[in-house]
Amino acid sequence: MPKSTVNFKFNYQAIAGLAPPLRIGVFILLLAIAWLPFLVSLSLAIADANLRSIVVMGVLFLIFLILLIFWSHWCYRTPLSLKAYAVYGLVWNRRQGVELLRGLVLGFSFTFGLFIIQGLLGWAVLEPSGDRLWLIIWQGSLTGLGVALAEELFFRGWLLKELEQGYGNKISLASNAVIFAGLHFLKPLGEVIRTLPQFPALVLLGLSLVVTKRRHGDRLGHCIGLHGGMVWAYYIVNVGQLVSYTEKVPAWVTGIDRNPLSGVMGIAGLCLLLWLVNQGEKPRLKRLGF
Repeated sequence: MPKSTVNFKFNYQAIAGLAPPLRIGVFILLLAIAWLPFLVSLSLAIADANLRSIVVMGVLFLIFLILLIFWSHWCYRTPLSLKAYAVYGLVWNRRQGVELLRGLVLGFSFTFGLFIIQGLLGWAVLEPSGDRLWLIIWQGSLTGLGVALAEELFFRGWLLKELEQGYGNKISLASNAVIFAGLHFLKPLGEVIRTLPQFPALVLLGLSLVVTKRRHGDRLGHCIGLHGGMVWAYYIVNVGQLVSYTEKVPAWVTGIDRNPLSGVMGIAGLCLLLWLVNQGEKPRLKRLGF
């Protein structure tokens, strides 16, 4: 009798032709399959919870970066090289570097500005800094840029690109912002209710970051800078314990868990930020759905 064989061939063209929700699902599945062995082995090998979390998430990001090159090659016919990231707005040039620095200044100033306004209103008191402030500033810069690079490449890079393949600019804008907020809200129901003001703030931040990317020629530099500057400033104030609250107003006004973005004041500030990033280049923004 003739031997039976199973001919398995990965159909890249079939993936490229899938609807956005299915394509997103396939990508996440491939990412999870590649990451799972590392998750299990590292969880068993590393006892310290903080170190384990850092290493595991670092490995996840590295796998994401590698998979993104192949995904771009399969779906957009890009070469199997770092040039594949250009599809998602990550280009290594001077212009993107300048935009990153500008975004960094804006994000840092925006977050610090919220704390300063709270101090002027008598809602918070600025505390004297300790000897470790310069170390905290350095750690905060690395943390901010690392978090921003990972999240912006995922949300405003890959995910936004996938959504734009099947939906209009407005739908992809709104859905990207809601998904961004929703994935940051995966926590117990009690915590969801307690930190509820943070959800609209995250939606507004997501909208601002998408608009920022589109305003800057679909490049990620300004998004990474804006997001990274916010994280950097919050890290300095929070870890450095530079602010204490007078409790003259409730926490839902100044920000839940000392986070200025998760309160009424932060939501108002993010509305202003969204308006600011939507200014200028009106003909282009009109084409983008604004």
